[in-house]
Amino acid sequence: MNVVVGGGWAGLAAAVELARHRLPVTLVEAAPELGGRARRVRQGERRGDNGQHLVIGAYRELLRLLDVLGVAEKSVFDRRSLELWMRAPAGEELRLRLPRLPAPLHLLAGLLTARGLSISEKVQALRLCLALRSFAPDVPDCSVADLLRRHGQSPKLVSRLWEPLCLATLNARVHEASAAIFRRVLIDAFTHRQADSDLLIACADLGAQLPDPAQRFIVEHGGRILTSTRAIRLLDRNARLAAVELADGTVLDADHAVLALPPPACERLLRPHPAMSEVAERLAAIGSAPICTVYLRYPPSVSLPLPLMGMLECTGQWICDLATTGRPGWMGVVISGSAHGDMTREQLIEQIGRELATLHPTWPAPLEGYVLRERRATFFATMGVDALRPGSATPWPNLHLAGDATATGYPATLEGAVCSGVAAARRVLDAASSSGSPPPA
Repeated sequence: MNVVVGGGWAGLAAAVELARHRLPVTLVEAAPELGGRARRVRQGERRGDNGQHLVIGAYRELLRLLDVLGVAEKSVFDRRSLELWMRAPAGEELRLRLPRLPAPLHLLAGLLTARGLSISEKVQALRLCLALRSFAPDVPDCSVADLLRRHGQSPKLVSRLWEPLCLATLNARVHEASAAIFRRVLIDAFTHRQADSDLLIACADLGAQLPDPAQRFIVEHGGRILTSTRAIRLLDRNARLAAVELADGTVLDADHAVLALPPPACERLLRPHPAMSEVAERLAAIGSAPICTVYLRYPPSVSLPLPLMGMLECTGQWICDLATTGRPGWMGVVISGSAHGDMTREQLIEQIGRELATLHPTWPAPLEGYVLRERRATFFATMGVDALRPGSATPWPNLHLAGDATATGYPATLEGAVCSGVAAARRVLDAASSSGSPPPA
């Protein structure tokens, strides 16, 4: 039996890949709902998402997985050319739209026609983007702020463009975020294909995007899923994993196992084993960063000009019009990092309501609101963190790691999670193939 511990997007990707190749798999998830930090949530009669997650056309592995599951892209996403509209309460704004031209001509045209930047600032931004692929990969990491300073980006350009993009993709501010990871994001989004920079706006909740179809696929292909079940111990024998013990006393014998868990949970399982001490220490050193989403309901007639808009000089940073997911009048306002501080739920709802009233003075007062906080929403993508992130291999040849905090090169995105799960599963498949097991289907 092969065991996958963790039912987030990394664990689901690993289990789907194993089930697709007809390897027996049991997926263990501590929560009652699959999806991890990108899941459907229910609050009384409400049904929504635990946060808003950015998906772009460059997420090839995620889109491939949806294809494997038989999920048509158009059924869960509305693909649009990237359009950024950032607004401040005082009226300043930045508008940038990338046309349907080959990369990087689309970026050149988008920057040259952007509103809210001077000609000099447009040239500064373009020079930085064109220089991204020439950076030597072995240069020591630095902060995004240092990177922007070295390439002559003006303070206005930083505050209106780079800081919002850095927060949206790395969940860290420019003075602390890793330039190496940010560079990878920009290269993938803007320098290969025009379609890579497309925004994929959700038109279904997170459960419908991956967890639900993945669960059906795994079960239909002979796999087993155990929810509300926590793995509490790894049992080893002869320098290999032997079994995974669950909180209810069940012991799952394991030919191979994939730990697809956030760093703290993974570290707790590895720490008791001396062979795993180095990996455990690296995981323990990886910090985490929160994300808060404030949901406000307005009359159904209230809408945004775009499904996603930026908020400058506000507590909120991005506002999502949830009419695309069948919830007209609902707005989801994302606050990355620690900008929400120690504010109570009531204070957050009031503060965000005031900010939206300033940005959209014709809107009526919100009818209701609620707040969802993910205290450890992402790993902390600070400079130098890549040196801590472990790969999928461990000292036990049949134990593999997955999760967006592993060494994918990406920040804590859905694409990074899926890539890590697939990479771990393929290690299991390689081992099965070399041992003489039936070849993958």
